[in-house]
Amino acid sequence: MSNDGPAITETTAALARIEEIDPRIRSVCAINPDAMAEAEARDRERAVGHLRSPLHGRPVLIKDNIDTAGLATTAGSLALADAPPAADAPLVRRLREAGMVVLGKTNLSEWANIRDDHSTSGWSGYGGLTRNPYALNRTAWGSSSGSGAAIGARLAPYAIGTETNGSITAPAAACGCVGLKPTVGLVPTTGIVPISWTQDAPGPMTLTVAENAALLDVIAGTDTTAALETGVNGRRIGVPRDLWGYSTHADAAAERVLSRLSAAGAVIVDDLALPALKEIDDDHVLNLMLIELVHGLAGYLDGRAAGVRTLADVVEFNVANADAELPWFGQSLFEKALALDGPSSQQYLDAVDACAAAGGAELTRTLDTHGLDALLAPAMAPPTPIDLVNGDHGSGGASDSSALAGAPILTVPVEMAHGLPVAVSIWGARGAESDLYAIGRALEQARDAATGPLPEPTYVEVL
Repeated sequence: MSNDGPAITETTAALARIEEIDPRIRSVCAINPDAMAEAEARDRERAVGHLRSPLHGRPVLIKDNIDTAGLATTAGSLALADAPPAADAPLVRRLREAGMVVLGKTNLSEWANIRDDHSTSGWSGYGGLTRNPYALNRTAWGSSSGSGAAIGARLAPYAIGTETNGSITAPAAACGCVGLKPTVGLVPTTGIVPISWTQDAPGPMTLTVAENAALLDVIAGTDTTAALETGVNGRRIGVPRDLWGYSTHADAAAERVLSRLSAAGAVIVDDLALPALKEIDDDHVLNLMLIELVHGLAGYLDGRAAGVRTLADVVEFNVANADAELPWFGQSLFEKALALDGPSSQQYLDAVDACAAAGGAELTRTLDTHGLDALLAPAMAPPTPIDLVNGDHGSGGASDSSALAGAPILTVPVEMAHGLPVAVSIWGARGAESDLYAIGRALEQARDAATGPLPEPTYVEVL
């Protein structure tokens, strides 16, 4: 009989499961060689009564755009593969200070899916193609593809993703896990390869809402677990119907969610709309991200001992290494970003104003006018087949509102459609994480009572 402590036991099991299952989905792009030593140290602390946090000794996977000392942090690009960061990002320091065991890094859509108009989610030059554990020919979405797929495949209980717009929400929906993009600024972004300083946020990805809240509390210093069991009785949940209608499967699942929440005492405020969100010029949204990318990435690369120092250097690297970096799609968004004016330009200021009007102002007005605690809509259509030749196929989504507002959004899986996960997203005002978790937990409990949790993947080849 083994005398190993819980950290050693769980870490050993996680590493064995990664070795057995991950070759089929390719969600983990690097293993921490010190993972077992970290687990042993945490068990020694436990043995003398020293527990750093409720997640002491628990294993966690980290998206490969978050600096982790001594481990490759690449954003999926070979340009950063040979220059591991010297120090942990503050977010990773918080995980270690809480006693968590870093298992390794997860693959992502290269450069967090901001490289090309016709990219394929889950593919990177460094990590290859991450597949959906529920159907290997289906997308895991992205850009936090590896984090979502790893949690869906039960490779680890906790993972960290990052989101600008949809990058936690989409893989959580596709892979049947819970994902939260927190309020922008709640969790530090220093040491994370950036896209947009107004929209980027790292967040937790887990199998359950309670585990998600516990991980957020570690990385944000919050106490959201206290709100988990407060329920939905009397809570007012708005339904923006103009964000529905792109998938009969997703719509039907969300309707069942609304019925269950209503039965649990929630007040459903139906037939709402977010017109400013629909009317915004897409060029404003893209310009804001691309202008912030050029300048934010230069600042990040200044702290890395890599051969690339600017976005222009990355573009040149990709051309020079086209066989490895550009076999399936190009870098049209990078090239467009380099042609735009800077953050002091009128072009940028106009984009900021337009995004604020269609994001924070619209969300605040809708919540306040109807006295709402949150909004709810289908998260995504069931995951589509992978298409490396043509790139991603559109699949809907509900993340634009929260992204432009810098507000939190929680995605919770609710059922299966022909063997594929389907989820809903819940979002609200900045700082509303506890409210979202309370609604998400009630939703999860109602789902489990009606149909049970989502089944474990079977890793089938096709569907």
